[in-house]
Amino acid sequence: MTKVYCTGSSVVTPIGSSVIEVLEAVCSGRSAISLHEGWGEPFCASLFERNGVDGPSSLVQIGVEAARKALSQDSGVNPASPRTGIIVSTIKGEIENIGREDVSPAVTAQKIASALGVVSTPFVTSNACISGMAAMIQGMRMIRAGVFDDVIVIGAEVMSRFFVTGFQCLKALSPNPCRPFDAGREGLNLGEAASAVILSKRPSAWELVDGAIRNDANHISGPSRTGEGSFQALSRVLPLVDKSDIAFVSVHGTATLYNDEMESIALHRAGLDDVPICAMKGTFGHTMGAAGVLETVLSMAALDEGIVPPSRGFSEMGVTYPLGISAEERPAKGNSIIKLLSGFGGVNGAMLLRKGGMQ
Repeated sequence: MTKVYCTGSSVVTPIGSSVIEVLEAVCSGRSAISLHEGWGEPFCASLFERNGVDGPSSLVQIGVEAARKALSQDSGVNPASPRTGIIVSTIKGEIENIGREDVSPAVTAQKIASALGVVSTPFVTSNACISGMAAMIQGMRMIRAGVFDDVIVIGAEVMSRFFVTGFQCLKALSPNPCRPFDAGREGLNLGEAASAVILSKRPSAWELVDGAIRNDANHISGPSRTGEGSFQALSRVLPLVDKSDIAFVSVHGTATLYNDEMESIALHRAGLDDVPICAMKGTFGHTMGAAGVLETVLSMAALDEGIVPPSRGFSEMGVTYPLGISAEERPAKGNSIIKLLSGFGGVNGAMLLRKGGMQ
């Protein structure tokens, strides 16, 4: 089977626009999550600065910026080659511009592709909260199938009144900074970000070993109470790695009552109770279509530094099965990472990455 590697990566967030800078913010406990007003009830979120909370969308701009930074790390990628693909991950695209222009995510993806000089037809993944991971898995499969030699994967999301009020109707937003897996958690925070990775057949330090997507068909917005979908996705990638080599699991960790509980059950069923985990949404909030890419990029950077990132907001275990989570940075052991995500519609995903691909 063709091996697929991550040859470039980048992040663009409200707390920094370099991977190292943002990782340092994660480790120091710095966050841009703050209280915002103007869209119904006050809500906590990590947002880019703008002129008023109804500022213009910047999804295309931050998506292009993230991709260019990732491309600058890999001189072997030619965007103008038909053998280079591009996948854009976003849940809602530029829906805030509805009535003024075509807000189809396909149109947004084409804007980004054109700005980068990509000539192949862009693809879009919009699969709830696992969209970023789904895009990376799709890119991996396209390379293995011989469709492309390189794939640019971009996850990007900005918030709008439409998006925020939808979550307010679900009563899912916390009025305070979110606290993943903590006994006092009140709900999620929203976040804006863009992140990009370059996937390639050319060997690099990080290999995307495999990934799996499973749907538990439980509920339109509620996770399976038994963690079935996440457990099934984990069961696909776990046989490919020795448990002792798993440095940590980067979990979804939305800080909602049911998601965190479901993940604890899935990890317990998979025998991963004692493996370190980290939840990054206490720093960024839930960045939706960007989350899978952003959190994967920062997880790889953390292991490059030999650490398990701290989980901001956690202090007391609030799920049935105790997990290896900590609010403090810890030394990492092992060369592999598992990324876990779940989302609306019963979608769940797990992805295995391994450091040392060039060795």
